[in-house]
Amino acid sequence: MAVELTAPAVPARRVSARHFVRLKLRVMGNNFRGQGRRIALFVAGALVGLWLAGTGFVLFATPGFADGGRYAAMVAAFGGGLLVLGWLLLPLVFFGVDETLDPARFALLPLPRRTLVTGLFAAALVSVPAVATLLALFGLVATAGALGGWSAALVQVVGVLAGVLLCVAAARAVTSAFASMLRSRRVRDLAAVLLAVAAALLGPLQLVGISALQETDWDSLTGVSEVVGWTPFGAPWTAGIDVAEGRAWAAPIKLLITALALLALVGWWSRSLESAMVGAASSGGARAKSDPTGGAVSQLFPRAATWARRDQFGALVAREARYWWRDARRRANLITIAVVGIFVPVLVNLGGAGFTTNSGQGFGQGSAEPSAGLVSLSMLFVGVVAAVTLANQFGFDGSAYAAHVVAGVRGQQELRARMTAFSIYVVPMLAVVSIVIAVVLDRPGWIGLTAGGLFASYGAGLAVNSFVSVLGAYALPETSNPFAMNTGAGVAKGFLTMLAMLVTAVAAVPMVVAAALLGDVWHWLALPVGAAYGLGAALLGAYLAGDVLDRRQPELLAAVTPRR
Repeated sequence: MAVELTAPAVPARRVSARHFVRLKLRVMGNNFRGQGRRIALFVAGALVGLWLAGTGFVLFATPGFADGGRYAAMVAAFGGGLLVLGWLLLPLVFFGVDETLDPARFALLPLPRRTLVTGLFAAALVSVPAVATLLALFGLVATAGALGGWSAALVQVVGVLAGVLLCVAAARAVTSAFASMLRSRRVRDLAAVLLAVAAALLGPLQLVGISALQETDWDSLTGVSEVVGWTPFGAPWTAGIDVAEGRAWAAPIKLLITALALLALVGWWSRSLESAMVGAASSGGARAKSDPTGGAVSQLFPRAATWARRDQFGALVAREARYWWRDARRRANLITIAVVGIFVPVLVNLGGAGFTTNSGQGFGQGSAEPSAGLVSLSMLFVGVVAAVTLANQFGFDGSAYAAHVVAGVRGQQELRARMTAFSIYVVPMLAVVSIVIAVVLDRPGWIGLTAGGLFASYGAGLAVNSFVSVLGAYALPETSNPFAMNTGAGVAKGFLTMLAMLVTAVAAVPMVVAAALLGDVWHWLALPVGAAYGLGAALLGAYLAGDVLDRRQPELLAAVTPRR
């Protein structure tokens, strides 16, 4: 006897983007429940975002009411282009991305890829940075309306909305793509090169900006701004300005350029999103090790830590050294240090040298003379950035830190081991940076000067960040994306980073004073004195912060454990 099949009385509701938005708001509300510190960070971030939005609105709206809108298109192209570039790079090297809705959580749900991408994209728009960017860019609407009336303002509204979508899509696509690549150890070198190329884009913008400021001839940048206005970096922001200036035909073309770029970024994100949902990328078949040497304990020590003693300190060093090389989130920070260490000093010193010449004739004329003071300051900055990576070192462990609490690891030994393991990778990088900078500046005799400044600021930074990591730790999301941050954690990371950098800079002041007092003699004393100063500061920081860690182990574990 055949059984008659009947359709369900109530058809299943179709999942749309609004469900993802509601889910994100619900998850955010649950995460805030009983978390006064997290609420305070979110409110502080919202206030900072509102202040930045107001400042940006004024900057973008001013050209429409000053000098007849002469520089409106230039401000729109350059200002908007810098915003897009910021959305591309800052999540990689500083803030990360808010991943309240982890894509991996949807892996077992029967959702089409289009629905998932659309929903996660809509949820990503519900954030303080996106709203602040939108409010700031509405200053362009005021400019377009003042210059061309309601029609230009309407076109600019469309351009601003499309541009904000482009910014968010760029951040998501780039971070998701890099996260997928960093999960595979075979392509980590390619990821480093791509990130270095992206960071190098800051160089031409810096040179153009310094040239314009020194020559004070803004009209010379008109041609450059027109070119930028026809790229995805400037197209959405200049569409309404073109209508106001009588080039209405250009507006639909620029909006089309924006739409094509947006579709390309969303498509790129969609492809990498599937990898994030499936899990870690395959790195190929594991190579069998033939004739392993040593016992089981010795094989747990990576090559970088084979020298470590086979005791508790050595085990901690080996563990951290292996994690810094294999964990995608930690490896992303090492790549950031390498990029910043090379490009920032080169851009600062060559940029300053390129525009300040012996003959005093401006850019491109005369012979440039790099300044020892400028080199020292740039080295100070690199050392601070290298050490600030440890500002949330316990957050990388998460709930796994409970094993250290149960084992009764002393705080001083814990911090010294973590410093040692991190320095295994960072100190050689800093040595390479000091040599490269001295060679690029054609000052081989400054290798000791650059290395001394790097090691002194790095050691001081280790000491400062030991306290920061114990007192200001926060949980990281349980996700394969190394750039993901919990709601409000991006604000915490920003505040802690700025605090650690400021205190470290103050701690490195004695080195700057010594350089100013000793003059040329400092070139010979910088390396030994800087290395001794950095090592002493790091050991003192581990000793003092270790006592604080011994008293705060349970609170620290609770702070770094993600809430499910």
